[in-house]
Amino acid sequence: MKGIQYLVNDEGKKTAVLIDLEEYGKLWADFQDILVSRSRANETEISWETLQAEIGQDVYKD
Repeated sequence: MKGIQYLVNDEGKKTAVLIDLEEYGKLWADFQDILVSRSRANETEISWETLQAEIGQDVYKD
C-alpha cells in the first residue's frame, strides 16, 4: 500500500508501521480521535461548571 511501511523483527513478524502523514495525516488524526474517545469511554462525566470550578477559572465564559 502506497505510503505505508511495516517494520519487522528478526523473525519477520510485523512490529510497527510507518504512515506517510502527508498522504494519510487526516485519516490518522481521525483514527487517533477514535482511539482517545474509546480509551475514555468508562470515565465519569462531569459538567462544564464543575470542570471550571476544579481548574479555578472561568473558561469560555458566555
